[in-house]
Amino acid sequence: MRYGSEHKQQTRERVLKEAARAIRVSGPHQVGVAEVMAKAGLTHGGFYAHFKSREDLVAAAVDRMFQDSGAALALGDRERPPQEVLGGYIDFYLSPRHRDTRNGGCPLPYLAADAPRLPGPVRERFASGVARLRDMLLDQLTRLGVSAPDQEAGSMLAELVGALSLARAEPEPALSDAILATSKTALKRRYKLELAS
Repeated sequence: MRYGSEHKQQTRERVLKEAARAIRVSGPHQVGVAEVMAKAGLTHGGFYAHFKSREDLVAAAVDRMFQDSGAALALGDRERPPQEVLGGYIDFYLSPRHRDTRNGGCPLPYLAADAPRLPGPVRERFASGVARLRDMLLDQLTRLGVSAPDQEAGSMLAELVGALSLARAEPEPALSDAILATSKTALKRRYKLELAS
């Protein structure tokens, strides 16, 4: 039976969804083609109809993780004032809900430690995702009128990712919550966003 291009695209999306889930659970180096295909309800033999290699799958899944993170929707809003957009994003990013999720959210805390060891094409997709996220922050900081917005976007992103990563690593719930709250307060104070969200 022949399937149309729409069916092929839907199948590819199912595989990417499972690959992204596997990366979040086990890391990019542990993604197994057979396991991902089985979880997508497919046989291993159909893999090469969608991807050239395991590396191609992981690269596409990393790209998909950035697309599915919700950052474009949250930070791409040019209708609301930048104070509201940035304040809301900081509130989401440094929330217990985001810290506790394993099925979504920003891929940076999942991938940053592995990035130096990723194969070239995967690392390029990771770097592109980081650049897109940084550029969205830059756009909102520019709208906000922040001095040196380019440098500030990188600093903000580093603090968001670092605080979330440390909060996830902290086994004591109260200390984990404090890491999130302290960074949230500091970022909002730095950019005068205390009353924004």
